[in-house]
Amino acid sequence: MKRNKVYDLLIFVLSAELTGVLSSLISGGGRTLYSTFEKPPLSPPGWVFPVVWTILYALMGISAFLIYHSDGEPVRVKSALRTYVLQLIVNFSWSIFFFRFEALWASVAVIAILIILVIAMIVKFAKIRPAAALINIPYLVWLLFAAYLNIATAILN
Repeated sequence: MKRNKVYDLLIFVLSAELTGVLSSLISGGGRTLYSTFEKPPLSPPGWVFPVVWTILYALMGISAFLIYHSDGEPVRVKSALRTYVLQLIVNFSWSIFFFRFEALWASVAVIAILIILVIAMIVKFAKIRPAAALINIPYLVWLLFAAYLNIATAILN
């Protein structure tokens, strides 16, 4: 891999990871609040979330890098990357709604929007570089699970 591609890969991965870190810092972390909630069945222990999100943010960054360096039509690439950035922004806001504001039902709306955006991103990525789309399937699956947890937590609390 050329030096500038390695640099680009690092930028994409680190910027995605930074999204998660900043969101967590702004939301106040969330581990303490999460531990006080009545949890639905299948709720993982709190330590699972940062591990999973670290992996998912890295995969997001890698997939965006693959799109950025693809041979796809420039208009499609720009549209796909805009959708990627938009879903990152919505992703960033979810933990702020859930943990910082304790707006459990508003965070359900946010995660629903996020799921729609991620599906749109996957579809756009698939038209440019299928591997970049496939890399995001674990992210979509996790979001669907997170939506279940969010809805159930809102009902129980």
